[in-house]
Amino acid sequence: MPNDIRPIAIAAIAAAMAAAAPVGARADDDGVLKIGAPLALTGGLADEGKKQQDVWNLWLDKVKEAGGISVGGEMLPVEFVEYDYQTEGNRAGQLAEKLITDDGVDVLMAPFGSGHTKIVSAVAERYQVPLIACVSSSEAVFDQGFDYLFGTLAPNAGVVDSITAYLKDKMPELKSIAIYGRDDVFPKSMAASAQAAAEAAGIEVVYNELYSVGTMDHAAAISAIKAADPDWIYMTGYTQDLILGRKQMADLDAEAPAITMITGPAYREFTDGLGPLANGVSSATWWHHATNFTDGVGVWPTTQDFYKDFLDRFGSDPDYVHASCAAAAEALVSAVTEAGSTDKAAVRDALAKTDIMTFYGPIKFGENGMNQAREMPIIQVQDEAIKVLYPPVIANAELELIE
Repeated sequence: MPNDIRPIAIAAIAAAMAAAAPVGARADDDGVLKIGAPLALTGGLADEGKKQQDVWNLWLDKVKEAGGISVGGEMLPVEFVEYDYQTEGNRAGQLAEKLITDDGVDVLMAPFGSGHTKIVSAVAERYQVPLIACVSSSEAVFDQGFDYLFGTLAPNAGVVDSITAYLKDKMPELKSIAIYGRDDVFPKSMAASAQAAAEAAGIEVVYNELYSVGTMDHAAAISAIKAADPDWIYMTGYTQDLILGRKQMADLDAEAPAITMITGPAYREFTDGLGPLANGVSSATWWHHATNFTDGVGVWPTTQDFYKDFLDRFGSDPDYVHASCAAAAEALVSAVTEAGSTDKAAVRDALAKTDIMTFYGPIKFGENGMNQAREMPIIQVQDEAIKVLYPPVIANAELELIE
């Protein structure tokens, strides 16, 4: 490991330990819950990595206000140790190992995305350190037979099934779809799920191709999509891919009544980057602040408690990345409290039994470690603002077709 690696941020310890521990066994010999996180703070996923860092800092401040977390009869402080892996997957794995062997973390938080999570999960499993993934939803990551991997996002298939059923209901004339996805773990999985969902719904797949990571020109593919004349264009990738793709669709006059980009509109950067061109683009997401979960465990009992704190701190709406990563921290604290210790095996066992309500919604890990499927919000950009189309209980708009 290079000698110049330094933590880019070690969050403030949430509460000082009492001078004398109460009678009984101490929760942990170190007297602290130490969480390690390899983060993409530079490189192509820097925006996403910063979201994870921001919301964990917000969460830590709330923990500090509460005096720490109650574990085994004492208030335990919490510490985050973070390294920038520069959006390089192999480096993420190396830094995960450093966090375990050099920094002695009790648990790991996974980086952004299914691909990098898969790399880090192999390290965590080898050392038998619990790993909580808050931005990984690809079943391929969780189908490795690992015992120490858990994820707060529901499976990809639920997201695609939801929006396919919704569009089929709202668009009786929907007969064909063009699918265009990034050749990377998460987007590729979402493209495959779209094909399966479309075929199951009787929608003809008239185009289905993947583009390479780093593609800077989608003109050839978009021209082929235009020639196929689909009723529904479905593109997967990361934010900058989707912004470029939408701009080139407009340049080439490749339009369809429905355009879905997974998960572009879920991010403020998508709408900011496209302006009026974002209008009409739909997506599905794992969470939206319009939900109204109450009686949650942890520092935010309700969705609105979390939303208010986030808005006060950052001046913008949180997205599902912020919410899922904050909820991952809450799930961890619940498990450590249940275990009465930061012992890795005990925490792992407690995570496997997790069945809690949070501001983010229910968290109950299945046999493969993934959070259980639930209704996924469907959203659309209208007048450069995010509107919720589904489920009905939080919907504030109707679907608008692109003319």
